Amino acid sequence: MTLTVVPTDPTPLRGRFDAELAAFLHRQDSGRSDGAPGAVLAVLHRFVLASGKRLRPLFCYWGWRGAGGPDGAPIVVAAAALELFHAFALIHDDIVDRSDRRRGEPSVHRLFADLHAGSSWRGDPEAYGRNAALLCGDLCAAWSDQMFHGCGLDTEQLRRGYRVFALMRAEVIAGEYLDLVSGVGDGSVATALTVIRMKAARYTVTRPVQIGAALAGADPAVVDALAEFGDPLGDAFQLRDDVLGVFGDPAVTGKSNLDDLREGKPTVLMALTRAATDAAQSRRLRALFGNPELDAAGAAELREIIEATGARDRVERMIRVRADEARAALARVPLAEPARAALADLAARAVRRRH
Repeated sequence: MTLTVVPTDPTPLRGRFDAELAAFLHRQDSGRSDGAPGAVLAVLHRFVLASGKRLRPLFCYWGWRGAGGPDGAPIVVAAAALELFHAFALIHDDIVDRSDRRRGEPSVHRLFADLHAGSSWRGDPEAYGRNAALLCGDLCAAWSDQMFHGCGLDTEQLRRGYRVFALMRAEVIAGEYLDLVSGVGDGSVATALTVIRMKAARYTVTRPVQIGAALAGADPAVVDALAEFGDPLGDAFQLRDDVLGVFGDPAVTGKSNLDDLREGKPTVLMALTRAATDAAQSRRLRALFGNPELDAAGAAELREIIEATGARDRVERMIRVRADEARAALARVPLAEPARAALADLAARAVRRRH
């Protein structure tokens, strides 16, 4: 099926991605001997089809179109498979970060812990929740591979795209490990920037847009050049995410604005704050940041310190600089329209967002 897609409005494409995801999940029916258990399928159906931004499928789709690929079901399915990979990353990240909210709903490990407690089962509900969510994340990773390879593109197209897909998968896992190391490391800005590039930036923009272009048979030089667009934009996206994690409205973002502060998440924002504090601010930072019992008043004090040191303003400047770099790089890459306009619009949405 071919549809006319308005470049500056991602809504129609999101609907098509969601339809393909719903159809794929329906085929994993627990009534089959090899299907997913009913509780697992119900939780993942709810989680995957929640109101996500679908940025990764969108970047993949427009990378394909920019390289001359036609609109059609195969690329929509291949791009939607990246959302299953994203689900894997989110589920595991929430376990590591001990985050109980995601997209305005309980995170997957929280859902399973509550199921255990509500059912009065034996053992530790928290351990059950973590273990069940870990397996759900693994299943989403496997399903993303299955959906990608079953999209209907030919073997050579899939070979080209999967080379980038496999690289993306390894980078995300390596980035998650580096995030753990950074939590006990030097807390520097350079380390924090390395983590966001590996853990989030490349798998949000760079690799999805490169996957789409590679699937369409783009020249390797064009695929490589897309990194000059994707890397700074992905960095800007994650820097915005870190700001929202501290200053965002939970009613809009769908997640707590206390979790990063309680966890002591080693973001660029906090590295800049730490580097600019005076003696009194440094003492309060040590007492409050990373305190699992941090309350709203303590969080408010931390936000005041962040603002007073100028760290938030510096991150906003970093976001603007990287967004400008991405726009300039996009102008240099030989891409077909309407893909260039759609990618420019996605870039603007990624850095202006409030959730």
